[in-house]
Amino acid sequence: MFETTQAQLLMLEPEQVLADLAAFRLELLGYRLEVVSSGAEAVDRLRSQPADLLILDTKLPEGDGLEWLTELRLEFSPEQVPALVFSLDPSLEMVRRAYLAGAQDYLITPFDPTVLEEKVQKLLPTHAETV
Repeated sequence: MFETTQAQLLMLEPEQVLADLAAFRLELLGYRLEVVSSGAEAVDRLRSQPADLLILDTKLPEGDGLEWLTELRLEFSPEQVPALVFSLDPSLEMVRRAYLAGAQDYLITPFDPTVLEEKVQKLLPTHAETV
């Protein structure tokens, strides 16, 4: 008998509307998703239970999300926890900063749900069926 392994996503998004929109789409696609609103919550969660993908905003209650991601990379490598960054800022400078901070991809908000789906699928490790 085969059992499907679901990807576990962690979203660090303080903006409730954006979190709800992304969560709705990702849960419809069958992903398990936990949403937290602060960097401290996200780190605690990652330490206690690994996530297959971290989705975070550039704006966090405690400050710059990219600075937070840079700090996170001291503890979790991109291979351990790939990161997708959300931002209202479409500038090349912000995209560059995101990649330098340790992001694997960047998504400008508001976003097309299909683009979110494609980026998440691209970043996730293969979740093949297991016996």
